[in-house]
Amino acid sequence: MTEPEIPSETLSGTVAEAEAKAEVGVGPWVGELPEGDHWDPDLLADGDRRNVVDKYRYWKHEAIIADLDSKRHNFHIAIENWQHDMNIGTVVRSANAFLAKEVHIIGRRRWNRRGAMVTDRYQHIRHHPTVAEFVEWAQGEGLAIIGIDIFPDSVPLETYELPRDCVLVFGQEGPGLSPEVHEAAVDTLSIEQFGSTRSINAASAAAIAMHAWIRRHVFNQLPG
Repeated sequence: MTEPEIPSETLSGTVAEAEAKAEVGVGPWVGELPEGDHWDPDLLADGDRRNVVDKYRYWKHEAIIADLDSKRHNFHIAIENWQHDMNIGTVVRSANAFLAKEVHIIGRRRWNRRGAMVTDRYQHIRHHPTVAEFVEWAQGEGLAIIGIDIFPDSVPLETYELPRDCVLVFGQEGPGLSPEVHEAAVDTLSIEQFGSTRSINAASAAAIAMHAWIRRHVFNQLPG
């Protein structure tokens, strides 16, 4: 049995629709130019194709960061990077989406930025060469170190009262949190799972944990 032939006009329409959907952002500003120091003259003239929400269209890069800085949340994110973890970029992207105050890279300075989808340009990122240096910094800032991993002493994230001022720490994909971070953590939290696999990847776990903080401290939802 042969497949029915698709009319050529349908194919061309599909291609045109796909090309239209691929267009990102907005073109040059139409009408009288807006006033204000936050507007970028080049973007107003040429269009803004960046991956930003509509509010920030045509804004200068530094103006966007300044506005984000005025309302960042109290939680930080940290991830260990001893083996060039591919998840870090996605963690940074989620941290930007949930407006984390900072992202901390523990271990190797270099990390794969592909998964960040350029959101690292709008997110403050701090490097700590060792766990000891990171712990000293966190304690000096009065932040509770909260590990996210599966240990015998882990408690469920779903019923845990996340502190407002904290840093959520995630380990390397595979080995998980290092013993040094586990020891330094005020508590280690696990995410309840119901399938056959033992764990979910660090990027997914980070997004879940960040959203748990948002639910508690932005929407005032008490834990289970």
